[in-house]
Amino acid sequence: MKRYGLLSIGGSDGAQEVINVTLGKQKADLALINGKLLNVYTGELLDHYSVTIKGEWIAYAGSDPEDTIGPNTNVIDVKGKTIIPGLIDGHTHLVWLSNVSEFLKYAMTGGTTTIITETMEIFPVTGYEGVIDFLGSLSDQPIKIFATAPSMVSISKKARGISKKTLRKLLSRDDILGLGESYWQTVLQEPEEYLPIFAETLQYGKRLEGHSAGAKKEKLMTYIVSGISSCHEPINAEEVLERLRLGIHVMIREGSIRSDLAPISTIKDAGIDFRRLILVTDGVEPGDLLEKGYMEVVVQKAIDLGFDPVHAIQMATINVAEYFFLDGVVGGVAPGKYADMLVIPNPGIIKAEYVISKGKIIARDGNLLVSPRKHAFSRDSLNSIHLSSELKPSDFTLSVKKRSTHINVRVIDQVTDLVTKELILSVPVIDGEIRSDVRKDILKVAAVDRRYSPGKIFVGLIRGFHLSAGAIACSAAWDTSDIIVVGENDTDMAGAVNRIYELQGGAVVYVNGEVLAEIPLPLFGVMTDMPIEMLAKRMEEIKQITKDLGFPFDDPLLTLVTLTGAAIPFLRICEEGLVNLKDGKTLGLIVD
Repeated sequence: MKRYGLLSIGGSDGAQEVINVTLGKQKADLALINGKLLNVYTGELLDHYSVTIKGEWIAYAGSDPEDTIGPNTNVIDVKGKTIIPGLIDGHTHLVWLSNVSEFLKYAMTGGTTTIITETMEIFPVTGYEGVIDFLGSLSDQPIKIFATAPSMVSISKKARGISKKTLRKLLSRDDILGLGESYWQTVLQEPEEYLPIFAETLQYGKRLEGHSAGAKKEKLMTYIVSGISSCHEPINAEEVLERLRLGIHVMIREGSIRSDLAPISTIKDAGIDFRRLILVTDGVEPGDLLEKGYMEVVVQKAIDLGFDPVHAIQMATINVAEYFFLDGVVGGVAPGKYADMLVIPNPGIIKAEYVISKGKIIARDGNLLVSPRKHAFSRDSLNSIHLSSELKPSDFTLSVKKRSTHINVRVIDQVTDLVTKELILSVPVIDGEIRSDVRKDILKVAAVDRRYSPGKIFVGLIRGFHLSAGAIACSAAWDTSDIIVVGENDTDMAGAVNRIYELQGGAVVYVNGEVLAEIPLPLFGVMTDMPIEMLAKRMEEIKQITKDLGFPFDDPLLTLVTLTGAAIPFLRICEEGLVNLKDGKTLGLIVD
């Protein structure tokens, strides 16, 4: 089995210098002295502990650091404080609206020093080259950011799958830790598509990220047999236990899309081993990042819910590192590891007074001291919206050839902010057309391909958005290369999509021929280049405007872009048609 070569102190240029500091022959650059160390390897809280650092690496960890400290060593006395490892988010989606450098400005201040992100959002719109460009934005940052290769489960046949050749190129990289989440229904429906790339990933000794929402008993076991090693979808303690007992690692989500920590927290009393439990965010929106924070908030909530502080901290440090085979370099405070650590008041209060990453103090008392690097993206990454021509209102016309006053159609019924179901309705045919009906909350929804067949469009019907006027559109549709738009009239739907084309990516609310709110998303059509504070403000504007128009849920963009997703039940849409996730079949609007 080929095991990828992670950077380690043994292979670094400064290894001998670190060894010399450990032996007292050279002096450390930075020293934390007289503190307490929460040792995540043993679960102990060790008194009178000091840590000395040379370059990016820990040289010494113990109670007698004097020989490693010299006149030029930056010595910080942390008496009465606790030293813990830097926090790790083991599953997130950095490719969502904000760009990486802006996100890091706020993510780093609370103590996160390592992130593992998905790349599934980029591959369907810009391919391998786009993923490589994005990975370039993750490198040479104040903290370490790794990624997973996209498995490309998609309801769109053209966006689906990744070739072995492309996958090999990604898996051969040190910054790719495995294959990103693969939805269980699709894997079981099309094993011939996914088992070969699973085998390829396992041959590289890397992880297979799972997504088993709704899978139980034999179906869950079958999914695990395919090679899946983790799941971040459990929403209660029973689902967590079922997966732990079947041998996989369970990631507990606490982020903007899902907040599962509270209902799962009863597992703290189950008397089980916690080493396969991991805390993750699964994505944090700009507003939540600004107002609440990042991984430090997740760990603090676990403690507040009654988890032992040692267990809570382990679930965001060593447990994650061991799962991804990163424990040789991160996850704990010990000689030969990256100098990633926080100084906090005590194990029960995750409020970082110092954040140290790769040997540098990057934040103090919530203030950023080291700025993230801004990445210069390629021309192709900045021009990813392709249409054969501007759309016309007539492109959204639903013509009916059959002579009839009414016709049976499939409608996407938005029953919650994320979940949909198939609804069969008899709707009127007026002058040979099916039209929106605001009084009955029947609006049009369309998916427009922006890459594989530029301008190809499928128009359907949706209930549950309650928009009284206008249209809302976004180019950051999940799992496909589509622009997704919902609207009350064809003219505003066309206007919204055309505005996204002008912006080369964006989210737009378009009413009566005017743009009422918009967020430019020029990076791959899914990320903005604006400051995160401005992005959060624009998102709030869209929320308020759509609320005034009648939208009933909290986050209109999230509800909109998940309409193309392959993971959330039950009826979805792409440029090819409506897709029933129960059987994977593509369906038309008209019910025969």
